[in-house]
Amino acid sequence: MAPVVSKIAIIGAGVSGLAAAKQLAHHNPIVFEATDSIGGVWRHCSYNSTKLQSYRCDYEFSDFPWPERDNNTFPSHTEILDYLQSYAEHFDVLKCVRFNTKVVEIRFVGDREAAADFTGKPGNLLPGHPVWEVAVQTNHSETIQWYAFEFIVVCIGKYGDLPKFPEFPRNRGPEIFQGQVLHSIDYCKLDKEAASKLLEGKKVAVIGYKKSAIDLALECAEANQGPNGQPCTMVVRTLHWTVPHYRVWGLPFYLFYSTRLSQFLHARPNQSFLRALLCLLLSPMRRGVSKFIESYLLWKLPLQKYGLRPDHPFEEDYASCQMAIMPENFFPEADKGKIVFKKASKWWFSKEGIEFDDDTKLEADVVILATGFDGKKKLKTILPEPFRSLLEYPSGVMNLYRGTIHPLIPNMAFVGYIESVANLHSSELRSIWLARLVDDKFKLPSVEKMIQQTTQEIEISKRTTRFYKRHCISTFSINHGDEICEEMGWNSWRKKNWFSEAFSPYCGEDYKEN
Repeated sequence: MAPVVSKIAIIGAGVSGLAAAKQLAHHNPIVFEATDSIGGVWRHCSYNSTKLQSYRCDYEFSDFPWPERDNNTFPSHTEILDYLQSYAEHFDVLKCVRFNTKVVEIRFVGDREAAADFTGKPGNLLPGHPVWEVAVQTNHSETIQWYAFEFIVVCIGKYGDLPKFPEFPRNRGPEIFQGQVLHSIDYCKLDKEAASKLLEGKKVAVIGYKKSAIDLALECAEANQGPNGQPCTMVVRTLHWTVPHYRVWGLPFYLFYSTRLSQFLHARPNQSFLRALLCLLLSPMRRGVSKFIESYLLWKLPLQKYGLRPDHPFEEDYASCQMAIMPENFFPEADKGKIVFKKASKWWFSKEGIEFDDDTKLEADVVILATGFDGKKKLKTILPEPFRSLLEYPSGVMNLYRGTIHPLIPNMAFVGYIESVANLHSSELRSIWLARLVDDKFKLPSVEKMIQQTTQEIEISKRTTRFYKRHCISTFSINHGDEICEEMGWNSWRKKNWFSEAFSPYCGEDYKEN
């Protein structure tokens, strides 16, 4: 059967996929969504207690405000899904989405000789003939339907789908454990009643100390109230800074990192010699800001009491987008003994539970692995060679120009892979940029210059945080947005607004189009 031919494919209908579909709607894209609903990780990787970690007004599309956007409570994942559904319906995006259609293979059918020549400028993103073929399974059937496209936008993200599991010594894995082992993604599939039944009265070990592990431990503690309740043990390898709210010693948090003036303290790509010198001279102030925030967190939260003080500066967690909001009742549950902590660099399973490298043991009935996801492997399952090997760089980070275009992969874009202080806004801005690029309203620089730009960004991240492989641009997100808008042909009024917040993603009041 001949493939169905169309212009643009979008893979995934999460936040990034919806943003891309809306901006590219005039090309009638086909959106392939493997599940029966939109929302991505908000639909399939959320607990019953999962909430957004920012206010409504800081997590909204530029042309679609939240109802009651000034409500200062953090919206639940169900409220976010309602918001995304309203957005999709308002802009008639759902007509592009084909649900229960899983992409199982992508095949390059363009000019292989031209694709292998990485020395010149990229060609037209819509060349008028198919460049990629996409194999799709619908409703879990064994039948494969092929489609042909001029351009593909990959929006499957780094989270969900493929869980990351720790490696264990021989005969020390979960197969010898007599209890139950599951990954956090499996826990997400449980309804409230099933989750409570799993946790109630059980000795539970949660592996991890990021936001999903923290929320999971709290749910476990709340399910084990009363005299028969068992404590939940968090097994922590790497500590990270957490914040109780968005104020530090009475000052709003955004003043420290999310203004043009505050970001002036941090290195950024394409800075002049004088700008680099000034940044170096101001480095004591940058370290002072980090120490100032740490002093508040150590005063406000019992991190010292529970041995949870990280050994790295707060700035490194912010620079890698790992700053998490600590639920208000988390430490009160720890004070009651419902949440306990075990720090360990290495551990493995035994019949009764877990053993650690310090020769201690932990009995457990249930072990939940909040150990993250393998986003790179997820991409590799569909991307063909030779492009698949381009995901493996010595830095461990995928080079994406403007967080969207891989300089060496033709006629393909990636939205939602570089993290920022507000991922929804980043996805929307990059989708706007991509739509204008596809419409030939501006040109990409040469492959050499794009690689130079991405290399600079990665090198800056390396100098800023040991967790640079997360590929977060939070410390220079305003500059990143400025460069994107200017590349689209919009003049920046940045000098007039030193205190504009970094999570304002669109050119709005700070920019005007030529």
